Order: sequence, then C-alpha cells, then structure tokens
Amino acid sequence: MIHRCKQVQELWPKWEEMGLYIFFLPKYCSEMNPIELEWQHLKKDELAAKSFEDELDLAYAVIDGVQTRGEKANYSVQRIKFNSHSSA
Repeated sequence: MIHRCKQVQELWPKWEEMGLYIFFLPKYCSEMNPIELEWQHLKKDELAAKSFEDELDLAYAVIDGVQTRGEKANYSVQRIKFNSHSSA
C-alpha cells in the first residue's frame, strides 16, 4: 500500500506542517460510498416486502425501482447493458 510505505510515512510530518493530514478509512466504509445509500433506499422503499420467483424477476424489480427513484428525485437514469459473452 503506497500510502503506508516508509517513504510516504517520512513525509507525513512535513505534510502536517503544511496542513495536510492523512486519515485512514476502514477497508470498506459503506458510509463513504454514496451508492450504498441508494441501495439502502431501493431495498427499503422499492423492494420491501416483495418476493421474486427468480433472478430475472428480481432484476426487473431493481430496474423498475431505480427508474422510480430517479423519477421521484427528478434525475435521469440510464441503463447500460454489458455484453458478458464477448470474446477477448
């Protein structure tokens, strides 16, 4: 990890004198990731108390839920399809 290597650590005091402070986050910090809040609302508001026959039904419910959240918040939603069967 470059930010914890010896050369960088030696620079920390100099940076702190300049007003630059390094803060280390946990390995995964969901509170710092805006998409996590969207997923939380999607699950709580759009998908709550629903069950799905299979993954396809769930996928369509997620797509519809994202679209609904976009309409409620007045932002545009764009669906991007990835080709998982492409050859390299």
